[in-house]
Formats: sequence, structure tokens, C-alpha cells
Amino acid sequence: MAQHYEASGVNLEAGYEVVSRIKKHVASTNRFGCMGGIGSFGGMFDLGALGMKHPVLVSGTDGVGTKLKLAFAMHKNDTVGIDAVAMCVNDIICVGAKPLFFLDYIACGKNVPEKIAQIVGGVAEGCVQSGAALIGGETAEHPGLMPVEDYDLAGFAVGIVDKKKILDKTKMAEGDVVIALASSGIHSNGFSLIRKVFRIDENPAEIYRPCDALGGKTIAETLLTPTKIYVKSVLALLENVDVKGISHITGGGFYENIPRSIPDGLCAKIDKSAVRVLPIFDLIAKTGNIPERDMFNTYNMGVGMTIVVPADQVQTALDILTAHGEDAYVIGTITKNDEEKVILE
Repeated sequence: MAQHYEASGVNLEAGYEVVSRIKKHVASTNRFGCMGGIGSFGGMFDLGALGMKHPVLVSGTDGVGTKLKLAFAMHKNDTVGIDAVAMCVNDIICVGAKPLFFLDYIACGKNVPEKIAQIVGGVAEGCVQSGAALIGGETAEHPGLMPVEDYDLAGFAVGIVDKKKILDKTKMAEGDVVIALASSGIHSNGFSLIRKVFRIDENPAEIYRPCDALGGKTIAETLLTPTKIYVKSVLALLENVDVKGISHITGGGFYENIPRSIPDGLCAKIDKSAVRVLPIFDLIAKTGNIPERDMFNTYNMGVGMTIVVPADQVQTALDILTAHGEDAYVIGTITKNDEEKVILE
């Protein structure tokens, strides 16, 4: 045992225990193409095993953000890993890429093996939901830099797409239709504002009381609901429908994210009355006296992803998405516009 290192606040034995505890979680994510196991200096994946003619790698990285403060307060660490994976894989699917593998990074004030294993268990669940393999990661103990009970969680995903199948937004045309995929809740953005609105840091007890506006659920459990992973349903859609563009609705809401998949000269005209706003967003707006535009410019408002398809393929798209468990519905159309790429009215 490295006693002097442990005296400085870093427990190597705890690190070894973490590796032992997470092996079953990592094994649950194994998929075709994986090489080796955890413990090597680098995670390996055999691209040749996929047999793709012109493979293009697509990467994405993100973190869970201050949603973690709720996890700390609730002592619930087994779902934020799903958020970490979701924020990455939902991004790379927007160009048509299928996730291959994921790596996580956990920084903590004190390495508590049971807690770290819970976090990684959530990461593994997110990987299973998205079809990605968890091929590596890092757990760093930072005594003196972070409070002992705190941790940060981020991740990195790599996916693959055949070059000819990369989504090309320039093929979008006037008359195409915008489909919404319902979110599971807040997902992983805007939690700093939420903490201010509900005064969580000053009066945390309020978020643990049943709330009528949320159907009897507490604000806390509603906020901690994991981010929905759309990968498998979208991959099924891509195989059968001529998808023109996809937007992952994260920080910046509708106004920042939808334009990213719209070409110059066109605009996504969204019918606000068609958006199925979740009760938690109404509660945030009412409690914080937040204008509607600010809400749509910050949160997903109940729409985790938008997909643009040709008008004559809308029903096919809805049928496929519904069959894969999505709450999918039409919220708008593509129109000509040289000045704005998204309009909500």
C-alpha cells in the first residue's frame, strides 16, 4: 500500500476496488468490434470488423453539468451516467452516425468505490441503450480541489457512418415536415437557472414535497429523470425514411439548436400550440416568472429531438418511431426564409 500517497488524500486501494466493482458493468456493454478489456492503457475497437466501404468517424463530448448537485443532495448516483452518455450519443446521431464506443471521466473529491460503481453502472446502462461499448475511462481523485462528497462526470463518444449516408441538410426543401420526439423531462441543461428558480441551495426541503402540478411527484425526482436516448429509434428511421435533418434540443432550446440543421434560405416554422409542453416547464416558468421566449431559448420544453422528413413520408416516419417507443408528432413545416432559420408562432 502506498501509505504516503494515501496520507495526502489519494487512496490507490480504493481505485483498485473500483476497477473490480465496475467490470460487470463494462462487460454488459460489449459489442461486435470490441478488442480486449478494461485495464489497458488504451481502449481498442476494430473498425475493419464493421465492413463499411467508406467509414467516417464522428465524435462528441459532453458532461452532466450542475444536475449533479441534485444527485449529491438525493444520494442517487446510478442515473447520471445515463445523462452523460445521452448528451454525447444524441449529438452524433444528428449526422447519422451509429455510436461505437464511449469513455467516461469521473473526478471526485474522495474515491468511494461503491459510489463510483453506481455512477459507472449508469454509464453502462446508457451505453446499452445506445448500443455503444464502454471501452475505457478515468476516475481521478482530487483531494483539496473538490469537496470530498462531490464529483464531476463527463464522457466522450465515437460513432461511425458511411460517407454517402451522412445527413446533408442542403437536400432539405420547402414543404418538408418537422417531427418532434418527446423528451423525458429537463434532460441535462439549464439546471443553474432551475436551482435559482426553486431556491434549491437556500431552501432544499421544498423540492422533496409532492407537487400537485407534477401529478404528485416531487420536484427533485422529476428533475433527476435521466435524459432520453434516441439512438436506436433514429437509426431505425434512417434505414427507412429520407431524413433531411436532425436537431438535438439541448442548451439554447429551440432557438439555438433547430437552426443548426436548417440550410440557408429555409426556416423551420414551428407551431407552438402543437408542442406538448411538460408540466415541469410550466412550473419553472410560473415560479420564476420567466417569459415564454426565454423558456424556449433555454429548455427543450418537452421536445428532445426534432427530425425533418419529406411530407409524403411523415406517416411512415411516425409509425416507425412509435413502434420503437417514441412519442412522435408533427410540430411544423419547412418554409422559405432568408432571414431566420426558426420561427415559433
